[in-house]
Amino acid sequence: MHQASVGFHCPECARTGRQKVVTARSLATRPVVTIALVTTNIVIWILAVIETGSITNTLAGTGWTVKGALFGPAVAAGDWWRPITAGFLHVSFIHVGFNMFLLYQLGLLLEPAIKARAFAILYLLSLVGGSFLVLVIDPNQVTVGASGAVFGLMGAAFVAMRSRGIDPFKTGIGALIVMNLVFTFAIPGISIGGHIGGLISGAVGGWILWVLGPRFGPKSVVPEVLCAVLALALYAGCLVVA
Repeated sequence: MHQASVGFHCPECARTGRQKVVTARSLATRPVVTIALVTTNIVIWILAVIETGSITNTLAGTGWTVKGALFGPAVAAGDWWRPITAGFLHVSFIHVGFNMFLLYQLGLLLEPAIKARAFAILYLLSLVGGSFLVLVIDPNQVTVGASGAVFGLMGAAFVAMRSRGIDPFKTGIGALIVMNLVFTFAIPGISIGGHIGGLISGAVGGWILWVLGPRFGPKSVVPEVLCAVLALALYAGCLVVA
């Protein structure tokens, strides 16, 4: 017998070569999409601060933050990019800081479970879902921020936990959603359409990925395709509604 890192191996096993040791670190999936999204949002905000010279209101003036914000009449006039770019723009340090903190925490929870591509599609679905409801409810209000997409991730996390038999209200996700909904309706200036639209679309995406998805098999791309089609439909809906 030959001594090994764990117990002993017979001569035949030892001759086949060293066994591969799998560690927890090697099994971990880095949330690359989450990190990329957080980095992108922060960099864009810093550039907006440099452009406007204001750390508390990057919507001041006529800079590119204004040109990328969600605004119904501008979308109707041909600014097709606004339903998406608005989700990467923020007004102040508190605005971007709070959204990115929640995005990072939720990304650490969700992205390793569904992998990078599905998480990116889920995020886009939540973002355009929020933009769609904004244009339905209050199209003349200038709207920016990733909070709609973040609400979508909260909705997806809620559905994912329920699908696994976990009570979301015992993990903090349920209370987080309730608390943010209270803030949404209690504090003036917060986009109700963006938050509710993102929450609903994210929950639907979560149902597709965690409840419907397993029926197609572990390697099926059908759930991702369905989420992508829904995201495209909501984006088209943004242009039509505007």
